[in-house]
Amino acid sequence: MTRSEEILKLIVEHFIRTGEPVGSKTLLETYHLGVSSATIRAEMSQMEKEGLLEKPHASAGRVPSSKGYEYYVEHLREERIDSSVKYAIQTVLEKKAQSVEEVISRSCEILSNMTNLAVGVLGPKVNNEKLISIQLIPIGPNTATAVFVTDQGYVENKTFVIEEAMTPSDVQKTMELLSNRLVGTPISELVPKMEAMKPAVTDYLVGQDAIYQALLSAFVQFAGERVNLYGKENLLDHPEFAEDAKKLKKILRLLDHPEDMRKALEGGSNEQGIKVQFGKEKEGLQDMALISADIQVPGQEKTSISLVGPTRMDYERIMSTLKYVTKSLDDYFAGRGAKKGAEQACRKKTSNPGQSPSKTKKSSQSPKKK
Repeated sequence: MTRSEEILKLIVEHFIRTGEPVGSKTLLETYHLGVSSATIRAEMSQMEKEGLLEKPHASAGRVPSSKGYEYYVEHLREERIDSSVKYAIQTVLEKKAQSVEEVISRSCEILSNMTNLAVGVLGPKVNNEKLISIQLIPIGPNTATAVFVTDQGYVENKTFVIEEAMTPSDVQKTMELLSNRLVGTPISELVPKMEAMKPAVTDYLVGQDAIYQALLSAFVQFAGERVNLYGKENLLDHPEFAEDAKKLKKILRLLDHPEDMRKALEGGSNEQGIKVQFGKEKEGLQDMALISADIQVPGQEKTSISLVGPTRMDYERIMSTLKYVTKSLDDYFAGRGAKKGAEQACRKKTSNPGQSPSKTKKSSQSPKKK
């Protein structure tokens, strides 16, 4: 590490801890660097010219720029993870009979609590999914729930009231019609295809379109991209956002709109599978950082887990924590898939018609005749 890199590292980490601009005097007195104050000022001045540091006001202190943070993340930070994170995640993964959604949800809650940041989980693009099942479940004399499932394991449902003029047979015919024509359709094409089917559907419903409208609204929601959020309230703990309502509003909008979130994840520096993206000043997000990593969920394309917070965050601890959590989830899901495959192979072998496991074992041990 060069002298200028050492100074940059100290400035970044000091500013992260204190939130105060860092001057040469502070560096000299706090860290006892073996050089003069003039030498430190010269190094800081050069880094400011290179865009690594910024001077927020007329004081002699400097703060890291987005470029400075990026250089720190790629070249200067060290791995650091709390043992409490490892214990909490392993406790989640050791529990039996959990769904994939439960594992991801509980892991992200831990991630949010341990980092004091917001966490967003962005699944695969919906245009890569197809509808594979439509089911109608009666839940009362005049109410029913329609359940839709994709080939990526995503489930949506819509509960609606059945008009008195409509019989259960009318509703069942509608669901059969939808199932026959829509199963296998890409999610992105569901709404236009449903609209094209309206005349045929309303014919079955004898002029009543209540079910059609209920199902269409469910498909609109179903076809939208999805993001699950955890710990949005943590953003209020950071002065960069708590004291600037407009900036916080822009960040919340980003988190609530999957398309904007996906666009924000494009580009950025990539360090050992961890991508770091800094907010752009022209978008009013210059104090925001987005740290993300992908996980491979069984039966799905990659899913992205992102931490959202201020640029002034503890990158050493936070990036190491995200890396540990996503690596643990990948290992867990990979092991789960291998175990499932082994069980299926075992069942297939033992269910071979006309030959029981005991007979197979006996014949394999029989001595060869001479």
